[in-house]
Amino acid sequence: MSLFCCPLCAAPLQRGERAYRCPAGHSFDIAAEGHTHLLPVNRKNSKMPGDDKGMAAARSAFLNEGYYAPLRDALCRLSCQLTGQRCAVLDTGCGEGYYTAGIYQSLCDAGKDVQMAGTDISKFILKRAAKREKAIEFAVASSYHLPVGDGSIDLLINCFSPLALEEFLRVLKPGGRFLYVVPSERHLWQMKEVLYDVPRPNEVKLTPYEGFRYLEVAQVRDTITVRGQEHIHALFQMTPYYWKTPKAGAERLAQLDTLTTEIAFDIHVYEKV
Repeated sequence: MSLFCCPLCAAPLQRGERAYRCPAGHSFDIAAEGHTHLLPVNRKNSKMPGDDKGMAAARSAFLNEGYYAPLRDALCRLSCQLTGQRCAVLDTGCGEGYYTAGIYQSLCDAGKDVQMAGTDISKFILKRAAKREKAIEFAVASSYHLPVGDGSIDLLINCFSPLALEEFLRVLKPGGRFLYVVPSERHLWQMKEVLYDVPRPNEVKLTPYEGFRYLEVAQVRDTITVRGQEHIHALFQMTPYYWKTPKAGAERLAQLDTLTTEIAFDIHVYEKV
């Protein structure tokens, strides 16, 4: 049985060779890459939501270079620590599946019986995720309307993606864990020094969320050297600064062939009560 349920009637989906089907007869084709589309037209905010084809390619190229491997390694360790022998894992806003595939492989290497799924609103980036790891189910879907059954997930991962807390509470089992990844104060500080005359640290705050118990924070700190303007620009595109940086700052960044900068992430760990 699939981790996904029908986005039209909420019944469980069964995965076939070419399509997912529910008992009511609703059918969702499986693309050649291996993902499916579970985002109804009336829940799209635009004709092509999420990252476009060019942004998806740039993100994948950057992550494949291993610049954010310290974060992936930390997520793999935590996922192994926080799950039992059998576990259902969901990565919301999974992007190109870089973290998703790493976590899945770590859980398998630890001898766990794992069923894993990833969702993202961009069909272009999901194509890359589905190619990365065939054993994981991937679906185009909104985090605010997850095509996943109530109380079916042991571990939910959310990296830099929309915080749909009501949906996360709905799909997690009682006692299920939630990993929430956010940039810390000095994340990409040296990039910000190039972009802005007066860079400001990211706001870091610990927010209690109703329905969750806060367990801990795992901090990831490292320094990376990004080589080549292609990868520097890809990193820039992955940040909110891309949309609000003054033209002069973006032009300064575009002149660089290498960028050495801090990376700083906080992985907040919550438990559904």
